[in-house]
Amino acid sequence: MTIVATLAVVFVAFIHAYILVLEMFLWDKPAGLKAFGQTKERAASTKVLAANQGLYNGFIAAGLLWGAVQGAAGYDFQVFFLLCVIVAGVYGSLTASKKILYIQAAPGLVALVLVMLAYR
Repeated sequence: MTIVATLAVVFVAFIHAYILVLEMFLWDKPAGLKAFGQTKERAASTKVLAANQGLYNGFIAAGLLWGAVQGAAGYDFQVFFLLCVIVAGVYGSLTASKKILYIQAAPGLVALVLVMLAYR
């Protein structure tokens, strides 16, 4: 069970690393425009804000990976950062796009349940 939980945490970390790339480097490129449903004009005016969001997603990915490599000793890190993912995903689904609930919050919740089952 611990391997499955660790893989789930790493998967969520990679989701956030990918979001970092989209927001920091591809925001105003075709991939970023498509992913976030932006126009070139809106993307240009929000590029700095998106890069800031991307940086925060990178911190989430780093925290998740740090907790995952620590195994049971990283339990608190994994739980904390997965809760951050879930809260951000729910908030994003209420304020930005419903798809965030499925892309971000749902994988975070599954990983959290797996971590809790594996280590407690």
